[in-house]
Amino acid sequence: MEIVHVYTKKRSEFGRPCNFSDRPAELRVDVCPDPSLAAGFLYRDPCDVPLQCSQDMSEHEVNTERYESVSCGMNHVEGGWPKDVNPHEMEQTIRFRKKVEKDEHYCNTILQLGCIMEHCIKQNNAIDIYEEYFEDEELAEDAQECPSAKTINVFRDPNKVKRTATSMSWHPDGNQKLAVSYSCLEFQKATKDMSFDSYIWDIENPNKPEMTIKPVSPLVCLEYNPKDSHILVGGSYNGQIAYWDTRKGSQPVEMSKIEHSHRDPVYKIIWLLSKTGTDTFSASTDGQVLWWDIRKMSEPTERLVLDPSKEGNLDNALGAISLEFESTMPTKFMVGTEQGLVVSCNRKAKTPAEKIVSTYAGHHGPIYALQRNPFFPKNFLTVGDWTARIWSEDIKESSIMSTKYQMSYLTDACWSPVRPSVFATVKMDGTLDVWDVLFKQNDPTLSLKVCDEALYSLSMQENGRFLSCGSQLGSTTLLEISPGLCTLQRNEKSLVAAMFERETKREKILESRQRELRLKERSRSEQSKEEDAAATAAGANAREGDGEESPEELIARAEAEFFDIIDTELKRREKEEEKCREKDICEEKLIEPTDES
Repeated sequence: MEIVHVYTKKRSEFGRPCNFSDRPAELRVDVCPDPSLAAGFLYRDPCDVPLQCSQDMSEHEVNTERYESVSCGMNHVEGGWPKDVNPHEMEQTIRFRKKVEKDEHYCNTILQLGCIMEHCIKQNNAIDIYEEYFEDEELAEDAQECPSAKTINVFRDPNKVKRTATSMSWHPDGNQKLAVSYSCLEFQKATKDMSFDSYIWDIENPNKPEMTIKPVSPLVCLEYNPKDSHILVGGSYNGQIAYWDTRKGSQPVEMSKIEHSHRDPVYKIIWLLSKTGTDTFSASTDGQVLWWDIRKMSEPTERLVLDPSKEGNLDNALGAISLEFESTMPTKFMVGTEQGLVVSCNRKAKTPAEKIVSTYAGHHGPIYALQRNPFFPKNFLTVGDWTARIWSEDIKESSIMSTKYQMSYLTDACWSPVRPSVFATVKMDGTLDVWDVLFKQNDPTLSLKVCDEALYSLSMQENGRFLSCGSQLGSTTLLEISPGLCTLQRNEKSLVAAMFERETKREKILESRQRELRLKERSRSEQSKEEDAAATAAGANAREGDGEESPEELIARAEAEFFDIIDTELKRREKEEEKCREKDICEEKLIEPTDES
């Protein structure tokens, strides 16, 4: 039995101003003299104090250092870009500049901002705000700090019948709110009195959710719109898609029709960074990937059946359970399936068969997590069965790195958004593992027992500092990890890039060697098959030839073979008799002279 005491206080009672008033003085404490304490003091009478009858004088000299002014310039390259424009991509920045410069008010705006900018430049030239005052002091390296994590808050499912926290989504502006979807994923375990509600939590107030999301069916996934923080889209257990506007209340604004929706639970839904900010796509175990526009939810705008034979047959489709989309690769997306395959797809292909580009096979069970590395999009992370694997797009036969098999089933994983070598995984035994592949690959850098029940979902904040874990009983634990795991280390990007490239080359060499061995084995098997086929054909021809002869011909051929064998044997015996006669003659010639003598 869990005993929890919740202390609540109204928000209006915090920060109340002080009220002062005038009142007469009152005596609170009267300390009477104690004669017994006088024995502890030394009485001196008289006291001699020497003094010098001269005026106190002092001499001071001040010689200040000469101030040298330095002109400083600052190149500002990152501020002011929209979220859908990557400032490091030259094509996107040039396209955005041309679009802005074509605006009619562009020149007037620049002229108005000129005087303000000039004032700021003069301030920067007068004072160096980046001056280092303590350059000589050696700073302690953060790498020496032991990796750790501490629990900040625990958000519990308010309902009596507890449900699994299936997915979490951070608020795009400020990350002060966390949207959590709740659903019972066990087959036929949902009771009649089980609530369908999901909640939006304020991370500083674990006592009560800030807002309730009321779907018609339990939500398996819930995602914030990165362009509009008031919009959320969710995938339901019955296969429907719905979206909410927090300004319009808890009820869904619009839902997809049941006949045009998924046939199984929607396990993952992702927003597309389009110009309108209203496009999204979803994946389900029914084998379909559907694209939606929330302005028109009556039917999907596009549909893809994950049939590996590329025939579009829904009966042979692979069940999708995870989904990945990288905004820097707008035409590519990846799907993790129940069968342990990762399917790489191209959305802009002309035919459905061309949309399925390739597959990656590496897990024995469903792939519960699939995510590209935020710094190296060609490398992606998968979690299935008892391992987590890092893949390269160029290698389809095997992963370039993998963890050893764990004792418990892995259920979710995510990359750190600030460190390219760090990722986190959660397991069925309630353990959170944080891995740093630059530090060590065989064991996690940090392993923490979060709760006693199984952990099912995992999400990390944009700054990489806070991490949330959702459990089977609906508890969402908010953790703060140590600065060493959320601070970019020196030369980390180059070291991780070199590691990924080295492992990719190694796997390519092994793959080519394996391909050569397979070709040799195939050629040997084909050669042996050809020899067997030739022998079989020869026997068949002989049998066919025997079948064509008549019984008289067979008897005549048998007699001829019999007489040939007899003739051969007679000739052999005649030759042997001739040899014996010749031998006897030679022996007689040798014996005659000896008799005469």
